[in-house]
Amino acid sequence: MKRTPTTIKTEKLPTELGALITGAKIYDSSSSPEARVYYIEKDTGYYLKRAAPGTLKREASMTSYFHKIGLAPEALGYFSTPDCDLLLTRRARGEDCTHNTYLENPKQLCDTIAKVLRELHEMDFSTCPVKDRTSEYIALARENYFTGNYDTSHFPDSFGYRCAEEAFAVLTEGACLLRSDTLIHGDFCLPNILLDSWGFSSFIDLGLAGVGDRHVDLFWGAWTLGFNLGTDSLRERFFDAYGRDRVDSDVLRVVGAAEVFG
Repeated sequence: MKRTPTTIKTEKLPTELGALITGAKIYDSSSSPEARVYYIEKDTGYYLKRAAPGTLKREASMTSYFHKIGLAPEALGYFSTPDCDLLLTRRARGEDCTHNTYLENPKQLCDTIAKVLRELHEMDFSTCPVKDRTSEYIALARENYFTGNYDTSHFPDSFGYRCAEEAFAVLTEGACLLRSDTLIHGDFCLPNILLDSWGFSSFIDLGLAGVGDRHVDLFWGAWTLGFNLGTDSLRERFFDAYGRDRVDSDVLRVVGAAEVFG
């Protein structure tokens, strides 16, 4: 995880955050244009995420839930102001999977994240606060289709779909195949998985987590290996390491249709 020295203006922060930041070294660790993430070098370390008003409430709730079941760092505070949302968490052990230690060993990395994902998907989800991510997932894809949001920038071949209408037809016909029967991360990508000497440490960025369809995570797991390693050669190995008994190519195709709509 990159860390670029920076500063934060404390005058608009809640009092407790201002007190925490005062005198600490601050680093920008952002990896997305939708949010800024700051590392606060103090005590054992903290992360402060800043995003648009109202956008981090779900992530705060799911981070607390995943921490309770031993899968995420502790969420210390969620603050919503007219200007922004703020989420403060403790630093977790280890580094995310884009660290050179892991990228330099692609086969081991592939097998490791596949095992981590299978273990996540076997977790009991009876107390999860988000019970049906799949309905939300399909509804958002449909909404984005009707508003013209057909984004193939992350998927150059668009999964073979020649246009938005073709992808939407696949989604419409296949939406009934998606289930809400598994605890999922929702954005299962290498920067969101922390390992400590190759052992699982934590998940982060849990705003899309909940009870949903395992194939959403499987889709992103295969995608992130291709994107971050620059090759699709590990795709089939990833599915084998996860367990082919739980991978349905027809459902993956429907998830691919949903994802081109953002």
